[in-house]
Amino acid sequence: MNERALALCASNAAQAGLANVRCVLADSPDVPLRLDGIWSNPPVRIGKEALHALLSGWLGRLEPAGHAYLVIGRNLGADSLHRWLAGQGWPVTRLAARSGYRLLQVDYQAERAGVSSS
Repeated sequence: MNERALALCASNAAQAGLANVRCVLADSPDVPLRLDGIWSNPPVRIGKEALHALLSGWLGRLEPAGHAYLVIGRNLGADSLHRWLAGQGWPVTRLAARSGYRLLQVDYQAERAGVSSS
């Protein structure tokens, strides 16, 4: 969402030796049409409607074997976002809850891609 966050992302990826990580703004033309994974602390303070639109766009780019990992503060609506994602049909699992944060895993949604889940 801002240059400081992008710089921190790039620095962390470089320190971890992750040459395949791209740190770009959400609307950048450098964002691939299909994503194997998404790791984000989403910008919940942009408002619910904008956050829902942003996440729908991101999650809709997941490859069939892809996963998104979202870190969200409980006091910033992590549990209601979890319910919203599930209500939208996204397979979502709370992987961890610690120190007031939630780690959610959101998986590819076959029904959104027109693929039967049976």
